[in-house]
Amino acid sequence: MEKIQRKATKMIPKLRNLSYERRLQRLELISLEQRRLRGQLIETFKYLNGLNNVTMEGLFERGGNVRTRNNGQKLFLRNFKTSQAMNFFPVKIAATWNQLPENIVSAGTVNTFKNRLDKFWTTNPPSTTSY
Repeated sequence: MEKIQRKATKMIPKLRNLSYERRLQRLELISLEQRRLRGQLIETFKYLNGLNNVTMEGLFERGGNVRTRNNGQKLFLRNFKTSQAMNFFPVKIAATWNQLPENIVSAGTVNTFKNRLDKFWTTNPPSTTSY
């Protein structure tokens, strides 16, 4: 899918010679990988705030240490012995979630969360390679 978006943005004559990232900036788009990450963070917000019809029990474990500097809703990362477990949704998203500022994760509504996340990413683009 990302290849299709790359080709489609290259079809615009004025943007043809720019890098893919620069074309996305000019068009005010984000990469599909970033869009996927955004969706997963939104789902995590819903799970943690009981806004899904899915029980959170066993899916995420909140961190217990509130004395350290964090967003107040830190997710606990479990140690796994297999590499397959590293692809499990809660494991993949926890590190990214833990890096978000408190004003984002403590948003009162999903739309507020989305708006604050988007605003934060304009100055602090997400690193999708570590995710």
